[in-house]
Amino acid sequence: MSASVSEQQIPAFAGGAAKKLLIGGEWVPARSGRTFSTKNPSSGTVLTEIAEADATDVDLAVAAARRAFEGPWGRFTPAQRQNVLLRFADLVEQNIDELAMLNVVDMGVPVSWQMGLTRDGVKPGSPVETIRYFAGWATKLHGETVENSMPAPLFSYTLREPVGVVGAIFPWNSPLAAPVWKIAPALAAGCTLVLKPAEEAPLGPLRLAELLQELDLPPGVVNVVTGYGEIAGAAITTHPDVNKIGFTGSTETGQAIVRAAAGTMKRVHLELGGKSPDIVFADASLEAAVAGASMGVFANSGQVCCAGTRIFVERPVYEEFVARFSEAASRLRVGDAMDAGTEIGPVVSEAQLDRVTRYLGYGMADGARVTAGGSRVCQGPLASGYFVEPTVFADVEDDMRIARDEIFGPVASILPFETVDEVVRRANDTSYGLASGVWTNDLSRAHYMVKALQAGMVWVNCYGAVDPAMPFGGYKMSGYGKELSGRILDEYLNTKAVWIGVDEGWRQ
Repeated sequence: MSASVSEQQIPAFAGGAAKKLLIGGEWVPARSGRTFSTKNPSSGTVLTEIAEADATDVDLAVAAARRAFEGPWGRFTPAQRQNVLLRFADLVEQNIDELAMLNVVDMGVPVSWQMGLTRDGVKPGSPVETIRYFAGWATKLHGETVENSMPAPLFSYTLREPVGVVGAIFPWNSPLAAPVWKIAPALAAGCTLVLKPAEEAPLGPLRLAELLQELDLPPGVVNVVTGYGEIAGAAITTHPDVNKIGFTGSTETGQAIVRAAAGTMKRVHLELGGKSPDIVFADASLEAAVAGASMGVFANSGQVCCAGTRIFVERPVYEEFVARFSEAASRLRVGDAMDAGTEIGPVVSEAQLDRVTRYLGYGMADGARVTAGGSRVCQGPLASGYFVEPTVFADVEDDMRIARDEIFGPVASILPFETVDEVVRRANDTSYGLASGVWTNDLSRAHYMVKALQAGMVWVNCYGAVDPAMPFGGYKMSGYGKELSGRILDEYLNTKAVWIGVDEGWRQ
């Protein structure tokens, strides 16, 4: 193994006393006194204890958010909200190394990838630039005057107003970007928030909340309740004084949230799972397709909602692609996330490890051909962590479980195809519709595929590009509503129609 990052670089925030809840501007223990452990997935060791919120804590957090919304935060001007976000972006940038390292030790993202957030300048899709992008929107949210056709003289216009208190629930696979994707547009729109991070990786969101506290915001603008989804998350979803839920996570949980939110008719937007096709045509650059498709599957140990896990390859280049792709997968360095030479870190938890290895067994039992990986790492210094070899299954058929289900691990399924019509039909034959990829040098074919694929995002001759100016979200069971871009602001705003009768008595 390469030399590991110095122990001194592990943030102090990753250890120490149990972390508390942020409610009404104060860090407080859970009313129940209960805590749960967060672990380092590279070693399986406990990092620290986290406060376990219940419905009582959620009630207090929502009440604090309501007071802030109807009180001092509601009087902030657009320019003041913009300045809050710009100062927040500066603080995140100043502390990005620490935040990145929290992702390394709490979620298992390889340090070589996370520290890329701070090398060679801030990246366009980074949390810092996302916050700055939405800061710009704070002063550009306005209604419009509308020419109406009423016979009486009536003046008509619209107002765009913040929805109110937002419950933001987000997953463990992106514990730095995911909360920023919720916080930044909500604050730009003038909303207040109750955040519920995933219990598997709560440290990054909690540290972000500490940075927000340095801005001297009115108490209750941003609250954080850590805990379990079925308790704290459910209490947020059903709370009558929460006006909107923004959720990122599994389709199954998204469905439960929709059902639970129906009782209060609160607004919901969902960014859910996927089983995305990545389609390689024979005329594509195989070198580029192998490199792009492999990272489309294996980045973040496959724990990415838009991962291109179903790789369709045109028959004339199928065997060559399988060979090249399998070789590339076998060369990836699996290791401790703190190791500077690691390319593939652990999956996030023992439960996720069990799920992924179970699907490895399904693939073999269903008759797919293993051409790389295929097992958990059980030997040597990694045996105590949650490591899975980057795995490639060839000769996969559409009805196999590894081709139908979202695995959320470093597992690629490669499927041959013969014609364009065939691959479009098969690619779309899924309940999901989050993302897709196309590799071809034929411009006309590329445009055809972009239109034909039933997915919210299509990458052509690339995979996984993200920028805050572009919408992120899917079709079908992958959810509704979009993250990022100006479109997301509609999710945090109500539109009010205003009619004013005009007295024309002055003419007489």
